[in-house]
Amino acid sequence: MPTRTTPTERQRRLGAELRKMRLAAGRTTEYAAGLLGLDRTKVSNMEAGIRATSPERIRVLASNYDCADQAYVEALVAMADSRKRGWWEQYRGILPQGLLDVAELEWFAEKLRSLQTVHVPGLLQLSGYARAVFDSALPPLPKSEVELRVAQRMQRQQVLEREKPVEYVAYVHELALRMQFGGRRTAREQLHHLCQMSEHENVDVRVLPVEVGVFPGAGHAVLYASAAVPQLDTVQLDSAHGGEFTHAEAQLAKYRAHMDWWHAKSLDQQASRDFIHRIAQAL
Repeated sequence: MPTRTTPTERQRRLGAELRKMRLAAGRTTEYAAGLLGLDRTKVSNMEAGIRATSPERIRVLASNYDCADQAYVEALVAMADSRKRGWWEQYRGILPQGLLDVAELEWFAEKLRSLQTVHVPGLLQLSGYARAVFDSALPPLPKSEVELRVAQRMQRQQVLEREKPVEYVAYVHELALRMQFGGRRTAREQLHHLCQMSEHENVDVRVLPVEVGVFPGAGHAVLYASAAVPQLDTVQLDSAHGGEFTHAEAQLAKYRAHMDWWHAKSLDQQASRDFIHRIAQAL
């Protein structure tokens, strides 16, 4: 199998899991190479996500690493078997890879949860609102790139309305609802859309009012993507220089706790819709 110059986050994650499984078994790269009939460099590249692997090889490795968690092994097999090009690949080379990695993460997730403190979630944004968000970047983005980013963001939203839509819970701070990206009219339309989307069976929007006070995760926009097995969950954090991904067990536990805290403190679905409507009517 050929090597990749720029593996996706999902491909790097698969490689990292194979390495973790090997180390847990106390095996060397030479041992793995012998099992697969490869040289050591190819195994190292496979564990770095640079080189593709096959479902059959994953099963061979898992069996010889004495990995008894069959659900975990089959989830890894599914990662290796998803070779069909995703819609996001049309943007490769013209948009930052991190934006494509987020789309790929969302597409394969079993469930999505997000925390937003500054703007409404990208998966629930209208194009005018998204355009205003991208127009606020410094240094300013060229108009052509802004439009590409808006188009890509709109396409991301198909995970909510495809044949088997993903389950999505969006926790939004009151301050994010009051930010007028694009002006009053755009903000009002966006809030109405947020309420409409929250009526979907698979979409749960919950508002954290300012009166709650301090909250964990302040200053971060967080996306928690649940996988087929908990070991493959991923957290994506927004930052000024792009998205950051983490799947360390301690970090996953921390952000699960953040999500649980927000869920306990935020308004329920109907109260959240009523709250959003009131803000929209005041614009």
